[in-house]
Amino acid sequence: MDASEKAKEIIEKIIYITIATASKEAEPWNTPVLAAYDEQYNFYWTSMANTQHSQNIRVNPKVYLSIFDSTVKPGEAGGVYVKASAVELSDPAEIERAVALVYKRKNKPIKMVEEFLGESPKRIYKAIPEKFWINLDVDIKNNPLDPKKEITLP
Repeated sequence: MDASEKAKEIIEKIIYITIATASKEAEPWNTPVLAAYDEQYNFYWTSMANTQHSQNIRVNPKVYLSIFDSTVKPGEAGGVYVKASAVELSDPAEIERAVALVYKRKNKPIKMVEEFLGESPKRIYKAIPEKFWINLDVDIKNNPLDPKKEITLP
């Protein structure tokens, strides 16, 4: 299996991503969320509008995502890393599509669009990927290394 196929397999299998954000003052923040993705590998998740990562995205849309398969034995794991721009969705049609993806992945009934607009504290976010990498397991003289390889996903 090539690196891009491995990345697709990890993205499909792992439902939690870790989102690294930074505040306007460049203070880092990292948080795991359950996420879904679409055919262009845009990632979607729901969060409360007042969480630190949500506040950070409003002032600094640059994010990094990590999708790591920790379900396998040590030395067999794989990780996908994504440089992206994130945005809080406000268009009802886009929210409806994103909510359907997220709640299908959660295996729960789809919520109403209104639950992510107006006075509601919940929001839905989208990360639009710019670059992808996958880690490669390399062993040199019994020294395991974990280099990253940039990949393209269609």
